[in-house]
Amino acid sequence: MTTQTILPVDSEQLRTLSGQKNEPTWLTDSRVQALELAGRLGLPVYEKTKIERWELSAYGQHQPVQQLSTLEEAPAAIAELLGEQQEGGLVIQRNSGAVFSKLSPELAAKGVIFTDLETAAREHSDLVQKYLHTAVKADESSVAALHAALWNGGVFLYVPKNVEIEEPLQAVFLTDDASAAFVPHVLVIAESNSSVNYVDNYVSSELSAPIFHNGVVEVFAEAGAKVRYASVHQFDKLATDISNRRAVLGNDASIEWIVGELNDGNTASNTMTILRGNGSTSDAKIIAVGSGNQKLNYTTQAQHFGKSSASQMITRAVMREEASSIINGITKIEKGATKADGQQTERVLMLSGKARGDANPILLIDEDDVTAGHAASVGQVNQEQIYYLMSRGVSREDAERLIIYGFLAPVVSEIPLEGLQQQLQRLVERKLGQ
Repeated sequence: MTTQTILPVDSEQLRTLSGQKNEPTWLTDSRVQALELAGRLGLPVYEKTKIERWELSAYGQHQPVQQLSTLEEAPAAIAELLGEQQEGGLVIQRNSGAVFSKLSPELAAKGVIFTDLETAAREHSDLVQKYLHTAVKADESSVAALHAALWNGGVFLYVPKNVEIEEPLQAVFLTDDASAAFVPHVLVIAESNSSVNYVDNYVSSELSAPIFHNGVVEVFAEAGAKVRYASVHQFDKLATDISNRRAVLGNDASIEWIVGELNDGNTASNTMTILRGNGSTSDAKIIAVGSGNQKLNYTTQAQHFGKSSASQMITRAVMREEASSIINGITKIEKGATKADGQQTERVLMLSGKARGDANPILLIDEDDVTAGHAASVGQVNQEQIYYLMSRGVSREDAERLIIYGFLAPVVSEIPLEGLQQQLQRLVERKLGQ
């Protein structure tokens, strides 16, 4: 598959659409330049994964969206996810754009901005322009360039200096029309000494044809800021998902990634933290469950520039039936990042003789005065553990379930919303056929 075959629009169509949305000139120009790049760049390279065989051209076309007056008008797929709605803030995107946005008056009074990215680009143009596409750059691959050209809806979260937000802010991204373009972009900016919890959920329903989700997350945590980012992906088998998440940390800033990869279709994701600041910290916890004949590639990265910076990465993946996965952990400690500490663990549990898992821990160290470590394992369910539980009166089915939940528990227990924890538990059960 050539890059040319997946260009869904031309530059004039893109300019026209941008004009219809009343986007600032700099954004229109940025989109057109990115589209031109996409025509020249190749696909991203994922180790041992031939994404050129995947469905990467099903972008669809921009479709007008209908705003929701109240949450009661939300589709069932969204209502099920929300549960007991928190009071902080909520953004909902359905297909080609945002259909609902809410922020509590208390947070708005503190200068917090939480809205869809298209609105933010118009109303907070200078702020968006300063950060957009600076962590995940358009020239990285044709997929990144097409995202920069075509992104729609999305989320913009800005937390001013010294503002601490206790209640999680939430977003839901729903695609249920295969003809509609669905390319959300999340941009989070946490100013110095601020803190925020953000949770999003990606879901598809009622798809009649393949779609391609090309998503990007950019997080910027300034000096002393603390960001907790939780994300669950649960697209069905007709959706191909390529997601790039990247955070850039200042001095003494921190990010905690909590990611549930529970799609039914082919998936590749990269979750990366750039620890630029001294004393910055990153903690990434990823769980994944593969089923059917899925092809999965998950990479978690930490790149250390700051002195005394610390990163921790834990990935737990369960593969059943004929699913196959490549699990990569990459810790890079640059020259000058003295006293840095990078630790990572990748573990894959296979429930079938036809399932495949490949765990690859990688340490790239360019500085002497550092600490770094890794652990990786790939294996079947431990039969001795099953026999032990069965000897205590537990059925084989329940014994396997207990072992699997124990395997995933270190990540599931860290989800910041109790409702999201329960949802994740249900999704794991569904994926495991229980």
